[in-house]
Amino acid sequence: MTKSQKIIFHSARFIAAIILGQTLYFKFTGAEESVYIFTTLGMEPWGRYVSAGVELLAAVLLLIPSFVWLGALISLNIISGAILSHLIFLGVEVMGDYGVLFGLACIVLISSVYLVYVERKNIPILKQYF
Repeated sequence: MTKSQKIIFHSARFIAAIILGQTLYFKFTGAEESVYIFTTLGMEPWGRYVSAGVELLAAVLLLIPSFVWLGALISLNIISGAILSHLIFLGVEVMGDYGVLFGLACIVLISSVYLVYVERKNIPILKQYF
């Protein structure tokens, strides 16, 4: 990897981990917006806690160099569900947030796709193809 590729790679890791980690506070404390989202989805409170737990796991794995691939796969899956929830049930704008949550989810999605692509040789099931 070139120096600029390394910077992009590590930036994607940290940005995704920070965004995933930042939302944990709101989910674990039952912030009004989180409760609204999961109530609308019919998953309050258990969905909020499970989602937060999986996001915490993904964020931690993204910070561990040998497990970036796993953190990226987990975050890709959970954030895909979040984006689909926005598009199908919630709308891009939730409770007057001007689409900030949706935008952050899109950033995590792009970062996760990039990280999975870069780390594809480290994913056990895909190793044999690269």
